[in-house]
Amino acid sequence: MSNPTRSSSTPAAASPSTPLPAKRSGPLRALFALRHSCDGIVATLREESAFRQEMALAVILLPCAVLMPVSAIERVLLIVSVLLVLLVELLNSSIEAAIDRISLERHDLSKRAKDCGSAAVTMALLICAVTWAVLCGPLVYHWLRAQM
Repeated sequence: MSNPTRSSSTPAAASPSTPLPAKRSGPLRALFALRHSCDGIVATLREESAFRQEMALAVILLPCAVLMPVSAIERVLLIVSVLLVLLVELLNSSIEAAIDRISLERHDLSKRAKDCGSAAVTMALLICAVTWAVLCGPLVYHWLRAQM
């Protein structure tokens, strides 16, 4: 007797009798996840100019954070604030790609999703700027005064 809920056009891979591939676990799964993460970063670098600009800023700021004469906690805050910008930009890019995949026509919900993603990036940039200004501003100020 045939199953009335299944059409004859259902692919064999969806059949309950066909075994699913074994899930990877442990180090192998982590390796595949790392590869997909690298693919995402490379794709975002290739497709998103804002991410390239923020990555260029990170290439400058991250070594500065390591060399800055601040406490360990302050150094972590400087580094995390830069990485936060990259993280939020990656999420924003994924939202934009998903919206564009669904439809390129203008829609209020699509606009809202893209605007919220953009606002999140702006907030991350503001957090980064405030963190750097508060932690490094006094150091730069004293250094500039010493140079005069």
